[in-house]
Order: sequence, then structure tokens, then C-alpha cells
Amino acid sequence: MARKKDEPLPPIIVKKVTVVAGGHHGGAWKVAYADFVTAMMAFFLLLWILGATTEKQRKGIADYFTPTLVQTRKQSAGSANGLLGGSSLTDADNYPHAMGQTGTKALTIPRGPTGGAKEGDKPIKRTARAKESLEQKLRSSERLRRLAKQVRLVDTTQGVRIDLVDDADFAMFRLGTTVLTPDASELLNAIAEAVGPNAAQLTIRGHTDALPFLPGTTGNNWSLSAGRAEATRQALIRDGLPEDRFRRIEGVADKELLIPKDPNDPRNRRISITLLD
Repeated sequence: MARKKDEPLPPIIVKKVTVVAGGHHGGAWKVAYADFVTAMMAFFLLLWILGATTEKQRKGIADYFTPTLVQTRKQSAGSANGLLGGSSLTDADNYPHAMGQTGTKALTIPRGPTGGAKEGDKPIKRTARAKESLEQKLRSSERLRRLAKQVRLVDTTQGVRIDLVDDADFAMFRLGTTVLTPDASELLNAIAEAVGPNAAQLTIRGHTDALPFLPGTTGNNWSLSAGRAEATRQALIRDGLPEDRFRRIEGVADKELLIPKDPNDPRNRRISITLLD
């Protein structure tokens, strides 16, 4: 139908359509609500654990999430605030011979919910019990606590390895000999008392640094490392360990350096005692 000449134009109507994604109010509230419900569930689970467990069990749960032997911290080698604490032996240190090394740190076997040590879901092995016994022994006196910084306990595929490590201020043996120092004798006595009740077999390995013997002498690092391993075995026997507990002793000279970048580093000199699983 034609519009008359004087007739006004019809109004233009614009219809605005708003599309809302995720429902009437969007989906962001669902994420916030899920977080709130998760937090509440964790809170009530915590309350249930506190009410349903004994003090000993709560201590075991706390120990499960707490490093108990080697504290992960960066400081000079041999410096520690706790038993067997301090930096890894291969961390950079502040000795004059320091080289920039990067070490790896490990945690001890955690405790189970009943307060007893467990490894995953398996009962603790006898070597791990000996490890705990040694830690307690080294805590028993001020002198042993001071010497404990020379002791490193390492879990291996064979069992627990006890490393007795020299440094700039400590030596297991008198220079170039197989004669134990008084401090080393005291450490070995503590080790013998700690592992004595345990039936695990032992191996002993002697290590030296790469410093050569003086020209004209008949000794060498091979015989020195083997002799120090044998001297360690004899000391442990004098301290009460039966001879049939020892499976093997050996000397490896400077072929298994702890600090490969500095073969003359005193920490390469060490005695390793392994309690076999």
C-alpha cells in the first residue's frame, strides 16, 4: 500500500538480544563454590583426624611430612644446626680450595601414622632401624654431637651406607698412616654400639684423595685405602662386633672421588661402612 504524501514515517524498532554463556548467571560461581567446598572438606577432615587419633599417632603423621635427618638448607659444608644436618658434602663451601659443586640432598625414611618408621607401605628394614639407633647414639653426648657432622647416612640399593668423612678440620687417620685419631676411635665405638644388636652384614671401603706419596716411599694410595679399611674393621671388632659380621673390606684409592672437580679435596678421604639389607 502506498504511503500518502503527508503521512509520517513509521517508527524504527531495534531489538537488542544479549547472549549469556554458561547459564543465567555465568559459570564463575561454580569454580568459587567448588574451592569453598574443597576447603571445608579439608577443614572437617583435619578436625576428624585431631579427634580420632592419639598424641603418638599425630606425632607420626607430623613426622611423615617433616625431614628428620638431613635439613635442606644452603650453608658451608660441615656447619649444622641439627644432628647430621648442614649442607650436602658436594655443596659449594667456604674452604680455600672450594670449587663450585652442586649436591643433591635426600630425606630420611618417613614415619607411618602410628609413629613407627615405614618405607612406603612396607615395614621398616633392620638396616633402617640401625640407622635410627646410630642417630640416637650420636645425639647422646655433646662430644658425639660435635663429631656427628662428619657422619653421613645414605640409603643405597644394598643397604644403609655410613660415610665417615674428613674435612679441613677433621681426619679419621694420622697423615699418610693407618693409625686412627682419637675422634675417629670414638666415632667407631658409637657405630659399633649402635649396629651391634643388628644382625646385618657389613662391608668397609677405604677412600683416599689424589695426593701422591713422597718420592722414595714404598706406600701408595691403594695400599693406604685398603689398610685404613682393615684398621676400621679391627677397631669395630675391638668395640664388640663379631668377626663374622664382616663380608668384605676393600680399598679403592682415589678412584671414587666425592669431589671429582678437586681430587685433592680432604673430603675425598673417607671410610664407608655399609650395612647390607
